[in-house]
Amino acid sequence: MKRALLTHNPHWEARFPTLYPRALLPVLTKKLALKQVQVLQGSRRSGKSSLFRLLIQHLVEQGVEARSILYVNLDDPYFAELYTDSKQLYSLLDLSESLTGHKVVYLFLDEVQNVTRWEKFVKAIYDNQQVQKTFVTGSNSSLLEGEFATLLSGRYVRDIVYPPALSELLQAQGYTDYLSRLANKPKILALMMQMMEYGSFYEVFGQQDEGLKRDILLNYYDTVIFKDCIANNQIRDTKSFREAAHFLISNTANLYSYNSLGRALGQHDSTIKEYIRVLEDCYVLTELKPYSYSLKEQLKAKKKSYIIDNGFLAQTAFRFSANYGTLFENLVFSELVKQGYELFFISSDFECDFIARKEEQLTAIQVCYQLTPQNRERERQGLLKLKLAVTRKLLITFDQSEPFADGIETLPFWEMFG
Repeated sequence: MKRALLTHNPHWEARFPTLYPRALLPVLTKKLALKQVQVLQGSRRSGKSSLFRLLIQHLVEQGVEARSILYVNLDDPYFAELYTDSKQLYSLLDLSESLTGHKVVYLFLDEVQNVTRWEKFVKAIYDNQQVQKTFVTGSNSSLLEGEFATLLSGRYVRDIVYPPALSELLQAQGYTDYLSRLANKPKILALMMQMMEYGSFYEVFGQQDEGLKRDILLNYYDTVIFKDCIANNQIRDTKSFREAAHFLISNTANLYSYNSLGRALGQHDSTIKEYIRVLEDCYVLTELKPYSYSLKEQLKAKKKSYIIDNGFLAQTAFRFSANYGTLFENLVFSELVKQGYELFFISSDFECDFIARKEEQLTAIQVCYQLTPQNRERERQGLLKLKLAVTRKLLITFDQSEPFADGIETLPFWEMFG
């Protein structure tokens, strides 16, 4: 365990190697002054650990003694003996102090859900002020439910970490303003194609070999499905769960009912609902409901689901050929989620891909990979027939713009999200 702590805390002796910037970092540094526990949630490899390292680097640059900052990744098998007894987490504080000669002031616990009743330990050190501030991450959204919510109510602040957005990837490439992006537009379009096919996990983004990109993504996917979904939720019928996950991913953006999914997969409706809950909880997909003022109507109506990262969709879904329409629609979905929108859709006598809500304002969004004379009017009808009062009507394309007409803005993806 001593060796593991030394490995996990290189900042005790030197700075971390160069890290990609994250848009969430300024938000988190502002919250350092709060005494509440800082919780980061999000899928595996989305950048939670990197944000911890960026925060540690920031603290050191602000004059905090590096050896008073303890980082522990609880996915490391070296810490397996702690998993069933949260009281043993105290031994990490003692060991750190014996190694550095400094009391732990800032404590970072990565993938904390691996430790049973970890919330009791975090509450205890919060209440007795044993450390100045605690930070935790988890790879499931239910981290803040059940006993955690009861014990730590009012004692935590939460942020969700997603794989990098287009704007963050452009920043990492040095395209920091509109002019530089316009000058490098062919490179940006190529990057967008990469995002459609391989998503935006930084490890994948930094890999040039497409075969290795796919290998990395499939490894991520298997880890999430087997460890986060199946093992952590004690799912016994692993074959049925994997089939359901594959079916849902392969039918991204298609309407479904729990009954229709149950018939297709030979499962009971309640089993399908539970599988979808688990996949949402582990940040694999998000289920969208139709926009309605009636909660009852929302619950009864057919749903759609979208995938958090395009890499999982493009590399695991069953498809005969590249379906750029679905891939692009899912990419728009993921960027909207990263911008903090709550999303719905409309499907009646016409369709509108997304109704995006933020700060009580609604934006209607139609997505079309490529506008042609054959599909232009059909795509516009979804916005023109809309009776809902919205602040903007957007038609987002891969790389086409058109003059503002009939209240509709037609924008290319890179301009909308870059």
